[in-house]
This record gives sequence, C-alpha cells and structure tokens, in this order.
Amino acid sequence: MTAAEALARTLVGALRARGQTVATAESLTAGLVSATIATVPGASAVLRGGLVVYATDLKHTLAGVEAGLLAAHGAVHPEVAGQLAVGARDRCAATWGLGLTGVAGPDPQDGVGPGTVHLGLAGPAGVTLRTITLPGERAEVRAGAVAAALELLQDALGGPVGE
Repeated sequence: MTAAEALARTLVGALRARGQTVATAESLTAGLVSATIATVPGASAVLRGGLVVYATDLKHTLAGVEAGLLAAHGAVHPEVAGQLAVGARDRCAATWGLGLTGVAGPDPQDGVGPGTVHLGLAGPAGVTLRTITLPGERAEVRAGAVAAALELLQDALGGPVGE
C-alpha cells in the first residue's frame, strides 16, 4: 500500500464518521485522486464522483471555471484550482471538493515550470488554496500531487484521525 493509499483509507474513515462526502475536479492527475480514494473498501459511502478536465475548455464547460480567468491566466493558476474545487463540490453535491491543476512536465505550460501544482479545497467554510513545487519526473509529480491533495483534505478535517 502506498502512502497515498494509506492516507485515503484514513480519509474515508474520517469522512464516513462525519457523514461527509468528497468529489474531485482533476487536470494534471487525470482522475488519480478519485482512483486512489476508490481503492479503499467502503469508499462509495464518501466518494461522490470526479471530473477529469485535462483539456482547458473542459475546465470551463464541465467544472464551471470562469472563461475569463482561463483566458487571462491560463489553466495553471491558483484560482483555477479553487474554481475546480467549487465546481466538483457543486456539480457532484459533495461536502468537499478537491481541485488540481499544474504542470507534470517535462515541458513548461503557459510559462509555468514543471512540478508546479495548484490545489484547491472547497468545503463548508469556504475555499483553501495551496501551491506546491514538486521535484521529479512526470509520474513523480503526479503522484506527489495526489498525496498533497489528500493531505490538504486531511488538514481541513483536523489532521490524522486520533489527534
């Protein structure tokens, strides 16, 4: 079991205990966050669904990211991650929405370097944004983004179960 799968197991238990749900809108991870959560037995009680919005136009049409934001800043921007999170939460009727956008590499995108990841979390208290820079090749950046998204949700839930 990977560290991300272990964290997903903890999160599924915490969400179940709270009667809460989660949904995702993923760009650079292309569904890996939802897939990681779905590895946990009983995940169907908390995972509402996910949007894979790899193409920029889908960020607008499926997740509701403002077209003007995409036109002005491109797809890799902190506010895009926040709007992806809100779109996931709203469109999937979940308690929590996770949004991810970034550059896995190897080449920059819209002037943004590889390893840059923007995370958004939409929940009952509003939207939280986090930007990280991850080292490594494409697969490592994507795996790190999954772990970071799950950690962001864990932080919002108050840390690891038992704290």
